[in-house]
Amino acid sequence: MTDLVNQIWFIYIVRCADNSLYTGITIDLKRRINEHNGSNAAKYTRNRQPVELVYFETVDSRASAASREAAIKKLSRKEKENLITNSISGEIPKI
Repeated sequence: MTDLVNQIWFIYIVRCADNSLYTGITIDLKRRINEHNGSNAAKYTRNRQPVELVYFETVDSRASAASREAAIKKLSRKEKENLITNSISGEIPKI
């Protein structure tokens, strides 16, 4: 079993085909984005494919990731767009 205590956790936002935004957490960003674009998609993204990664950040624990995810989900659409636009996490990798 993977030691989740020592994992880097990603909080991410994807833009769906209908231009909506979905926020989630994972320890394997590439795998999760591929899942969102495949048959293992979350219920929300399943009918909104393809999705594109537009933002991510990292934290060192699942608890921190879940807390940050909840905070991002409470942001308004405009605030989320500003977070994406003003991201300092570097260039978003093509996944």
